[in-house]
Amino acid sequence: MHYSSKATSIDRRKGRISDQNNTDTAWQRRAEMALATAQQANKTITYAELADAAAIPSPQRIHKLTEWLETSMRSDHAAGQPLRAALVISRSRSGLPAPGFFILCGELGLYNGAASGRHAVQFHKTVITNLWQKSDP
Repeated sequence: MHYSSKATSIDRRKGRISDQNNTDTAWQRRAEMALATAQQANKTITYAELADAAAIPSPQRIHKLTEWLETSMRSDHAAGQPLRAALVISRSRSGLPAPGFFILCGELGLYNGAASGRHAVQFHKTVITNLWQKSDP
């Protein structure tokens, strides 16, 4: 079996192998760009809108997206950065992210409260305000 040298490359800075033909890598880059655009525009984006903008392949598009968002939350937190995942909201939760966002924030030691209600609303507002202020020149 012959393997193309163009299909796989090693990102030595990050110490991981990336497959240039892997659409997962491509949709993740598109998701990063869509989040950056939302942040710069001081806007939120729904899970479905972000999945569409990133062209996440089926099946389980939203599941793939939420797993990726959880990874981004851990990375942002470890880097001392505001959580970009806060920009992603559920259409059915009146402008709040899905409960998993608040659960993970709790695990990260950032939030201690319910996944809905006034404390969740205030916490979310604080996080997105910090994001939007960070994007202002």
